[in-house]
Amino acid sequence: MALTNDRDTPERDGALVGRPVAASTKLYAGGMGAVDASGNAVAAADTAGLTTVGRIESQVDNSAGSAGDETVTMLRGVFRYANSATNPLSAADIGSNALVEDDETVAKTTTNSIVAGKMIDIDADGVWVEIK
Repeated sequence: MALTNDRDTPERDGALVGRPVAASTKLYAGGMGAVDASGNAVAAADTAGLTTVGRIESQVDNSAGSAGDETVTMLRGVFRYANSATNPLSAADIGSNALVEDDETVAKTTTNSIVAGKMIDIDADGVWVEIK
């Protein structure tokens, strides 16, 4: 139904995202985090059906738990991750999508083409990726 009066609409800045952790999963601080088809947090990987969400803010060990027994916070932003040794990105790829190789590595091409985020820059230490 359309508004007929002012509405106090709640807001979030969207930088921090909390998600329940998948069963039998351990997540490491600084790694790329993703969600599976059930919306549970997992380590980003080149696995079909995952969606990258952000950088994992602290280690969470749910390796002995069921889905949702633990919660993880992920931060959206621009982060530097390792460049793939087998399918590296180059300066020519700035502005294109960086793909997830694993939770600490991005690549130009991968089997399942899971997007880590937009490639912002590259330097000798890795690839800067905007995850949003």
